[in-house]
Amino acid sequence: MIRICSTEDVPKGTVISADVDGTQVAVVHAEDGTFHAVHDECSHAAVALSEGEVEGCTLECWLHGSRFDLRTGEPTGLPATEPVPVYAVEVRDGDIYIPVGDDGRPLPSNGVTR
Repeated sequence: MIRICSTEDVPKGTVISADVDGTQVAVVHAEDGTFHAVHDECSHAAVALSEGEVEGCTLECWLHGSRFDLRTGEPTGLPATEPVPVYAVEVRDGDIYIPVGDDGRPLPSNGVTR
């Protein structure tokens, strides 16, 4: 596990981008109070999802409006049809952690790699 940031760095309903050994990760504080982490690149167009809007438990890409379920990475709105990698989040002592492999790169919990 690697520490990404403090929970205070991500107010409810917002998203930040973090670099984890060269992989951009979007850390999201969903409106229901849960924290999520997904690969910070839309599977439809190579733009940062961290610049999009959080709605419920989805993240919307700012460019074309594709939405992704933060729990599964599955697209819930076109034009995206491919899921994005999702990373398990652990909150410990006010800090957000995600799992990484021996190479230091984030390990997707949904089996999707980019």
